[in-house]
Amino acid sequence: MSLYRDTGVVLRVHKLGEADRIITFLTRRYGKVRAVAKGVRRTTSRFGARLEPFGHVDAQFYTGRTLDVITQVQTVDAFALPLVGDYQRYTAASAIAETADRLTVEEGEPAMRLYLLVVGALRALADGQRDSSLVLDAFLLRAMAFAGWAPAITECARCGLPGPHTAFNVQAGGLLCGNCRVPGSVNPAPEVLVLLESLLHGDWDIAEASVPGTRRDASGIVAAHLQWHLERQLKSLPLVERRARELQAGK
Repeated sequence: MSLYRDTGVVLRVHKLGEADRIITFLTRRYGKVRAVAKGVRRTTSRFGARLEPFGHVDAQFYTGRTLDVITQVQTVDAFALPLVGDYQRYTAASAIAETADRLTVEEGEPAMRLYLLVVGALRALADGQRDSSLVLDAFLLRAMAFAGWAPAITECARCGLPGPHTAFNVQAGGLLCGNCRVPGSVNPAPEVLVLLESLLHGDWDIAEASVPGTRRDASGIVAAHLQWHLERQLKSLPLVERRARELQAGK
């Protein structure tokens, strides 16, 4: 029996039989790992509660014929506790987990940078000090950069001419200069582009000074760009609640 251990985030769970579950992790060393948690749906399970979505855990596995099996679990960060009772933060966390799952197609391939992005985003959501929409969009932009899909927001996506430019086209890869502009391009306000750049590079003072309308427009661009490259819609993204914090802020 081959044993190994790793720290990871629970991205999703599936039922298996009457008492088991298949747990999908994004781990620090081994990337995506799918493993069976035996008996976790029973009320007497020793570690079922630790294997819920968004859990950050240290787990031990042994290698099975088709799927590995989880033998030990210890909680590292209980991110799920503050998230499940807040719809806005919960839906943002769900979109983060689904995106990470989609971006890690091959199991067992290291994805340290993406793992750190997921942990950082979930920690920020659980902490509750930042607007969840901003946290989500910052994660999505950086996750696309990890995948090689970052939108061009300071130069022309086609010829590389430094901006500022006014046209944005998802299919073309971002901003376009006057010579490269194609039909179907949109013209985001300059403050939307400033917000996108600040989220990509972690300039939170600028990001948090943005107004709700700018955030909505930026979120639309981020979502469209991500789903164009994924070639399918994220199930969780349309459910993300983006209005609650705006009303609280009175903007």
